[in-house]
Amino acid sequence: MPPQLKAEMNVMPKVVQGDLESLSPEARDFIETNAKLCQPECIHICDGSEEENKKLLDIMVEQGMIKKLNKYENCWLALTDPRDVARIESKTVIITQEQRDTIPIPKTGTSQLGRWMSEEDFEKAFNTRFPGCMQGRTMYVIPFSMGPIGSPLSKIGIELTDSPYVVASMRIMTRIGTDVLRALGNGEFVKCLHSVGCPLPLKEPLINNWPCNPELTLIAHLPDRREIISFGSGYGGNSLLGKKCFALRIASRLAKEEGWLAEHMLILGITNPEGKKKYFAAAFPSACGKTNLAMMNPSLPGWKIECVGDDIAWMKFDEQGNLRAINPENGFFGVAPGTSVKTNPNAIKTIFKNTIFTNVAETSDGGVYWEGIDEPLPAGVTVTSWKNKDWTPDNGEPCAHPNSRFCSPARQCPIMDPAWESPEGVPIEGIIFGGRRPAGVPLVYEAFNWKHGVFVGAAMRSEATAAAEHKGKIIMHDPFAMRPFFGYNFGKYLAHWLSMAHRPAAKLPRIFHVNWFRKDSQGKFLWPGFGENSRVLEWMFNRIEGKASAKPTAIGYIPTDSALNLKGLEDVNLTELFDISKEFWEKEVEEIKQYFEVQVNADLPYEIEREVLALEMRIKQL
Repeated sequence: MPPQLKAEMNVMPKVVQGDLESLSPEARDFIETNAKLCQPECIHICDGSEEENKKLLDIMVEQGMIKKLNKYENCWLALTDPRDVARIESKTVIITQEQRDTIPIPKTGTSQLGRWMSEEDFEKAFNTRFPGCMQGRTMYVIPFSMGPIGSPLSKIGIELTDSPYVVASMRIMTRIGTDVLRALGNGEFVKCLHSVGCPLPLKEPLINNWPCNPELTLIAHLPDRREIISFGSGYGGNSLLGKKCFALRIASRLAKEEGWLAEHMLILGITNPEGKKKYFAAAFPSACGKTNLAMMNPSLPGWKIECVGDDIAWMKFDEQGNLRAINPENGFFGVAPGTSVKTNPNAIKTIFKNTIFTNVAETSDGGVYWEGIDEPLPAGVTVTSWKNKDWTPDNGEPCAHPNSRFCSPARQCPIMDPAWESPEGVPIEGIIFGGRRPAGVPLVYEAFNWKHGVFVGAAMRSEATAAAEHKGKIIMHDPFAMRPFFGYNFGKYLAHWLSMAHRPAAKLPRIFHVNWFRKDSQGKFLWPGFGENSRVLEWMFNRIEGKASAKPTAIGYIPTDSALNLKGLEDVNLTELFDISKEFWEKEVEEIKQYFEVQVNADLPYEIEREVLALEMRIKQL
C-alpha cells in the first residue's frame, strides 16, 4: 500500500447528510471503519426521501449514467458497460472456515452448488481491492429493511455503496431511510459493503459512463459475520445487496439457524368464484414465467389472482402451525424481454412510471423497446439498441440485452394483494415447483407427501437461461430454483426442509410440480400457458380443498381425465400433456441419481436417497 494512502486511511471523510452521532455504536463503527478504508470524498446517510431521490437522479443524469425517458412519468434508462450485465456465478463466493459448511464436497469435479473461498484467500482479495477504492466518490449509507418495517419476519441491513444507481434502485426494491434507522435502534443488522471499484481520477475512460471493474469483480458472503462484500460490478444482483445476496444467501443461513425458510419463490393469492382464498408459493428458475405467474390474469371466469411477491419468500410456521410468508422486497426487478400486454398485462400496467430500466433499447420518442414487447413502432420512430447503436429488426442481434431489466415499485402493480405488506405474512397452503422441460414432464403432478415433495424440489431441472453467464439451451439441475443462491451446504438445506415435517402442529402445504413448456414432436407447445395456467391452479386449489380427483402414477398424483377444467379450450391433447414415458423417466431418474451421488455426495439425507430408489422402483413397474 502506498505510504500516502496509509496516512489518509486514518482520516475520516466529512458527513454531508445525516448524523453519525445519532446511530448505534455498531452502525457508527461499521461506517467509520469502512470510510477510513475506502477513502470516499464524503459520506451521505440516506433518508429515503423524494427530495433525496430527485437529487440523486439529477446527479446521475449529469454524469451521463442515466437518461430521462420523456414518454413516461419519472422513468429512466441506464446502459451499462457490456462487461457488466448479469450475475456472475464464477465470481460469487461464500466464505466459511470449512469448505463443507458452504458446499457438499463433490465426488468428482467441481461443485455446481455454490463456490467456497477460504478466509485467507478472501483477506488477500479484500486487501487488494478495497483500500482507497472510493476516492473522489460519495459513500452512501443505505439503511434498509427486508420486509415491512417492524414485521417480526423482517430483517434490517445497512449497505455502504459509492453508486447512486444502487441507492435509487434500493429505494425501489427495499424500504430505506430514516424509518429503518428508527426501527433498528441498537439491534442487529447485516453489514453490506459495495464499491464499483473505480476510484477518481479514472485510470481509463468509462464505457457508457458506467463505472465497474470487471477484472476484479467479487461478490462475497460471510455468513458467520453477517456480512456481504461486493466489488467491481454495478449490476443489480451483484450490487443491490438486499436482493439475492441478503434475501437468499445470507437469509437462508439465518433461516436454518432460526428455524424458518428463505426461498427463491413468488407468492400469490388465488380466490375462487365463491370468495374462498388460498396462498401459494412457487419456485421457478429464470425464464420460466415466474413474474408472469405472480401477476397472472386468469382466463377462468370468476377466479381472481393477486400478487404478494414475484421473486422471494421468507416463510415461518406460526404458533397455530400455519406456514406464514412475507415478500421481503418492495419492488420488481423483472426481465424486460418477453414482457408484453399478451404475456403479462399487469406488469405492463406497473412499469411505466417511477421505474429504472437497464439495458433495454430506447425509441426516438423517449420510450423503451425490447424483444417480445409486441408493440408495432409508430411511423418514423427509430430505435437505439442497448449498445447505443442505431437498430433495425434486420440487424441480426437483439435491441435489448436478454437480461435487461425494469426496476419498479411493487405498490404500482394493479393486482397487489391487500395483505402484501401484512407484518404477520400470508398463510401458504400450496408450494409449486416448476421448470422449462420441453419433453417428458407432465403439465402438473402432486407429490405423494412432504418427503416426496422435498425430493421433487431437489430434483428440479430446467433449460438454462440468460440471467446468469451460461450460454445455449441445456437442461440444467436447479434444485428448488436455488442452485446459485444457497447460503450453505445443500445437503444440510435438504435436511432443514425435511425437518419441517417434525414441527409440532405444522400444517404442511401440499407440494406440486408444473411444466408449462412441454412440446409436441413438431416443437409446438402443447399447453397455451399464461392466463390458461389458472386452470392448473384451480385443480391444485381444489386438491387442497379435498374436491378435485387425481390418480396415482409413478411420479405423483395427476388429474383424472375430467378433473382439469378445459371449458372453452380448443385442441389440448391431454394424453400427450400427461404422458409418462418409461424410457424418458428411466433416463431422468438416472440423471437425478448421478447428480445427487456426484454433487451432494456424503451430505445427501438418507430420506432423499430412499425417494430416488422408490421412484426407480415405480418406474420399473410402468
